[in-house]
Amino acid sequence: MADIKDTGIYLDFGVFDSTEWSEDSATEIYERRLQMAEFADKNDFFCYHVVEHHTTPLCIAPSPSVMLSAIAQRTDRIRIGPLGFLLPFHNPLRLYHEICMLDHMCQGRLELGFGRGIVPIEAERFGIMDVEKGREMMLEALDVLLAGFNNDILDFKGEYYSYSNIQLWQKPYQKPYPPLWYPTANINSIPWAAESGFNVCGIIETAEEYRELFDLYKKIWSDSRGQSDRLNGHVENPKIGLARNVYVAQTDREAIKDARSAHEEWRKHIGFLFDEAGITIPPLERLSKFDELMDEDVFLVGSPKTVTEQIERTVEQSGINYLNCLFAFGNLNHERVMRSMRLFTQEVIPAFKGGGDGPSQVL
Repeated sequence: MADIKDTGIYLDFGVFDSTEWSEDSATEIYERRLQMAEFADKNDFFCYHVVEHHTTPLCIAPSPSVMLSAIAQRTDRIRIGPLGFLLPFHNPLRLYHEICMLDHMCQGRLELGFGRGIVPIEAERFGIMDVEKGREMMLEALDVLLAGFNNDILDFKGEYYSYSNIQLWQKPYQKPYPPLWYPTANINSIPWAAESGFNVCGIIETAEEYRELFDLYKKIWSDSRGQSDRLNGHVENPKIGLARNVYVAQTDREAIKDARSAHEEWRKHIGFLFDEAGITIPPLERLSKFDELMDEDVFLVGSPKTVTEQIERTVEQSGINYLNCLFAFGNLNHERVMRSMRLFTQEVIPAFKGGGDGPSQVL
């Protein structure tokens, strides 16, 4: 093991997983993800996050509840959660019951992420033809969930969902309910997320781009800290994070070679629905440029020393206290993914003080 640099930075780490399609059988793909979760559970990772996407090779585990219930039975310590449930795609009463079940099955390790679904093509396949309608449905479905968490009888009348005098026999394991996450890098959503105290996570933004959001969140969160009705008020210090593709090898040259090939396949998957429909959007054009993504530290690729330096720059430039690591992406085989995770755990995480060895950086 190489000498480990002490950066003096407190940082927690998560695993971010989309469960991409490959030519291997789905059985093999799921089993490998469970092995990744087992490894993360035994090492210094805070949470194993799964995404929800539909009809795309980017995600062949479109039911977070099913995937997380399997992970819950294969792990003991690590927290688990969707990042997040796409609320307009679900009946909120049914989802309420699934959330309660999951929180009990993992004995209170659930982190509850939610969103509206940012890919219009996916939303249209669920009958949601208007972006603004999707946001309204998300907010109303969240109100239904909160009403269920906070009451024994569900009485709710809204534009999209209505329930009358339904006795709720289930409550979450955690009181009053699991910590809430809202993955966003939309500056228009930051005031609501900060006032609510949600954990938040960006994805493809550069550290410098995210700094503006972090500073706005920090100010609003601090100003509204004393509000008794804060939705995520039971979380004392929310996590403000970025998700990053991460690949570690013994040398920079080896890591870049493997990651460049994996990036090409990942780009096909992440843009599949848009490319199929002949739609071009600026974020996908940007995500096509591997070298630029590396230069901007959006892809963290290299030897342990190089990746440590990339993370250190990211934290200093953005202010984040949480890094969500996408280790399995593109055509990286399982052996390479696990080697990368081992190197990251042994030679990168110890350079920071998070992951259970010290407190997360507070706002």
